[in-house]
Amino acid sequence: MSNKSFTVIDRFSETPFPDRDIQNYPGGLVIPLDKPYKWSSADAVRKIKFRAVKFFGLKNLKVGHAGTLDPLATGLLLICIGSATKRAGELQEGIKEYIAGITFGYTTPSFDLEKDKDADYPYSHINQELIEETLKQFTGLQQQIPPSFSAKMVNGQRSYMLAREGDHRELTPSLITIHELEIISFASPLLLLRVLCSKGTYIRSLARDLGTALNSGATLTSLTRTRSGDFTVSQSISIEKTEEIFSLK
Repeated sequence: MSNKSFTVIDRFSETPFPDRDIQNYPGGLVIPLDKPYKWSSADAVRKIKFRAVKFFGLKNLKVGHAGTLDPLATGLLLICIGSATKRAGELQEGIKEYIAGITFGYTTPSFDLEKDKDADYPYSHINQELIEETLKQFTGLQQQIPPSFSAKMVNGQRSYMLAREGDHRELTPSLITIHELEIISFASPLLLLRVLCSKGTYIRSLARDLGTALNSGATLTSLTRTRSGDFTVSQSISIEKTEEIFSLK
């Protein structure tokens, strides 16, 4: 399946595939990957690059991704191979969709489960009606403060590196757009929320801010990216499937 000059390898691609001559893919390859839990985006790129380099016989083969996905998140991560790496920036511009699990009643320094709980908060007053009303203030164009545990650069260093050393400085707000927020379910203290947003949106920050707005605390306890631009998680393939595709058998 071709798309804007690059070739997509997904669960609907016919096998055997791909051709071992990379020159037959002048626009490069894009793989919608279902990233495993606790894998960093860099882990996924390294794994696929190792296989692809051997498969195509090119040591200088370029492999990258179009939009970081946190290690504790799962779902759609676009892997770009060859000339498609030049389109990574363009691919990142697409609207993102996430399914987020947000638990009220406590916080962590990282706003997710990477770090242990640092404070408890009341949450018995939170109900679905209150959440629905409060969510209205989080849609549209807005400024969002990224988590200190993020890949943002601070004086030439990644913010998460500073945070791990105890430097939890507040980062410069970013301009983002949240297009839609839909409650999938709420069984106190757990909220399951569908989020449709622009690139650069931190769902961990949304969880933090929602907890504050509800006079409580909140932590992002699960996250799955289900859409990135024109790609959806339903067409994604597993890391095991990519290993099979780039097998030298």
